Amino acid sequence: MKFFIIAGAVNALISVAFGAFGAHALEGKMPEKYIAIWQTATQYQMYHALGLIVIGILMSSTLLGPLTQLNWAGYLMLAGIIIFSGSLYVLSLTQIGVLGAITPIGGVAFIVSWVLLILAVLKF
Repeated sequence: MKFFIIAGAVNALISVAFGAFGAHALEGKMPEKYIAIWQTATQYQMYHALGLIVIGILMSSTLLGPLTQLNWAGYLMLAGIIIFSGSLYVLSLTQIGVLGAITPIGGVAFIVSWVLLILAVLKF
C-alpha cells in the first residue's frame, strides 16, 4: 500500500530533520539528559519509518498482498511513532517529566506492530 511507503518516507525525513535540529540547535541549550531523550525519539522514529516502508512494500507486492495483519501493523507502527517519539520530543522541549508516562503506550504499539508483521509473514 502506497500510504505506508509514503508515511515511512515522511517519517524518515522528519527523523533526519529533527536529528539535525537536535544536534545543531538544541545542543548546549538544554541538559544532556533531554538531548539523549531527543536522540532516542529520532532513532525510534527512523527505525519505524523503515518498518513502515517494509510493510508498504510487502502489501504492494504479490508476495503477501494486503493482509489484515499488515494493515494493522502499519497503522500501529504509525501510531507508535506519533505517541512514542512525539511524547519524547515534547518531553525534551518542555522538560515536563509527566509527559514520559504516555511514551510506553507508543512502545506497546511498536511491539504489537512487529508481532503482527511476524504473524502476517507466518500466515503466508
